[in-house]
Amino acid sequence: MCSPGEAPPGPAAAGELPPEWETDDERMAFLFSAFKQSREVNSTEWDSKMSFWVGLVLARGRRRGAVRTCLRELQNGFERRGSVPLGLGTVLRELLRRGKLQRESDFMASVDSSWISWGVGVFILKPLKWTLSSVLGDSKIPEEEEVLIYVELLQEKAEEVYHLYQSSALSSHPVVSLAELCSLCAGLCPDERTFYLLLLQLQKEKRVTILEQNGEKIVKFARGLHAKVSPMNDVDIGVYQLMQSEQLLSQKVESLSQEAEKCKEDARSACRAGKKQLALRCLRSRRRTERRIAELHSKLDALQGILDRIYASQTDQMVFNAYQAGVGALKLSMKDVTVERAENLVDQIQELCDTQDEVAQTLAGVGINGLAEMDSEELEKELDSLLQDSSKDSLDLPAVPQKVLSAPMADAELEAELEQLSVSAGDLAQKIPSASSEPKPALGLNL
Repeated sequence: MCSPGEAPPGPAAAGELPPEWETDDERMAFLFSAFKQSREVNSTEWDSKMSFWVGLVLARGRRRGAVRTCLRELQNGFERRGSVPLGLGTVLRELLRRGKLQRESDFMASVDSSWISWGVGVFILKPLKWTLSSVLGDSKIPEEEEVLIYVELLQEKAEEVYHLYQSSALSSHPVVSLAELCSLCAGLCPDERTFYLLLLQLQKEKRVTILEQNGEKIVKFARGLHAKVSPMNDVDIGVYQLMQSEQLLSQKVESLSQEAEKCKEDARSACRAGKKQLALRCLRSRRRTERRIAELHSKLDALQGILDRIYASQTDQMVFNAYQAGVGALKLSMKDVTVERAENLVDQIQELCDTQDEVAQTLAGVGINGLAEMDSEELEKELDSLLQDSSKDSLDLPAVPQKVLSAPMADAELEAELEQLSVSAGDLAQKIPSASSEPKPALGLNL
């Protein structure tokens, strides 16, 4: 088994297996056979078999949601009619080479040594068998019970832990006790070992750090989604101690409140039984308890006030850092910008715009046609003068005749009219000379 005390999962359900699992015995016999020593013998068959088992192994881990597995667990899960796949060891070695799987021992060795010192001791399990895979590489087929980790699934679940903490009430301060965090992640992590592996992954990503304080381990988270966690300092430890004191005082107040209520009930019962002195003692005890509660409330208010101020100072520090970063960025962006240079730049732009306008006017026809473009005002004046002239001409025109010629005259009619005009003109010419040659009567003088 992968972990002591943990029962291995049973065979995969029918819905988790491909269709040919129960229908194609010939193909399944090929897939359950061992791999050839060398891929070069038949690369097509080798790749086909490898692709089948790689997809099945990765899909099984994702469906189960378990970040850990081992060769024995996979053999039990893929058992078919009393047979187990003979090539699963080769498949796991290939997944190790591709980086889809990682030995648990190698993963823990890749994390900061301070984590390893407490991480190995925390596991209530047999010590891990450290192999030479870090030296020899992943060319060795993993042993049947050697724990392997689904790399992508581990990263995804670590991200879920981080978001779960950020959305909880514990995120009011970045420091939290390991026991409280474990309780928060109980629904996400099936066992304690998985929980610690997820924390190790977050530590590897520089998103959490752990410190042991007075025999208790406390965890500090990074504040932003993409931020890196800062080392644990005295302020974090002091705030954590204040938070613990606040929790203890709150629990004490709750306990005393229950005690005061009990004294009240005892006094009521004694009064009903006619035991006046006993009832008075119960009431005195209740008042003493209420005075203690009031004192604890004042201390609790003082602690909460200090914590509020600390949280406010942290917010102020964050805002101050943001302002400082903004000022630095603004100075950097305005490094080479001055008022004089800006004015000079504006003048150059205006000068270039004027030059562009002149070039545009030249290209519009002044240089080609030799004619200057008239302004719009001159064109409007010319149009007004044309309109005035046309109105005057319309006043001097003769009246339009009412009778309209019905049809053009024929050629014969035109010749007859022309002849008539010629005759009339000849008669007129004869009359004028005869009249001029006729002698004028002399004036007779009666002498």
